[in-house]
Amino acid sequence: MLKAGDVAPEFILPDENGDDVSLSEMLQAGPLFLYFYPADFTPGCTKEACSIRDIHDDIAAVGLQVIGISPQDGESHLRFKQEHRLQFRLLSDEDKVAIKMYDVDGPFGVGVRRVTYLISQGQKIQAALQADVLINRHKDFIEKAVALRAAAGMGSGIAAE
Repeated sequence: MLKAGDVAPEFILPDENGDDVSLSEMLQAGPLFLYFYPADFTPGCTKEACSIRDIHDDIAAVGLQVIGISPQDGESHLRFKQEHRLQFRLLSDEDKVAIKMYDVDGPFGVGVRRVTYLISQGQKIQAALQADVLINRHKDFIEKAVALRAAAGMGSGIAAE
């Protein structure tokens, strides 16, 4: 797993609509939470995605974005996004390119670790959390970062680091 202070590796992946997007392109719109999850439609991943969905307005209010990445294809991501009314992009990493770059591949290359990164517009990792089983920790991690930014008066015009 990458650590705070590391440069977030650049990648280009397709989203749920089949559009290729890069990390640097997404960061032009502001800092983001990049969360890796094992699979669409599994109980744990659905719980995690819906918990983020439920606080999405608070996340956006402080100028942050959310991007999810897993190995499923765009069609699966689109169904998952529509069924659960997710407001954020889901990227397909079927070949595990970004998954490996971010060191979130599962043990012995099987599966994907549940990891959330907060990445600045300067493409630096500001904070990171791995919690494979205790899924609520990801929501708590995001809420804490959102609260800190709100307390600091940070909104959509956040300076790059």
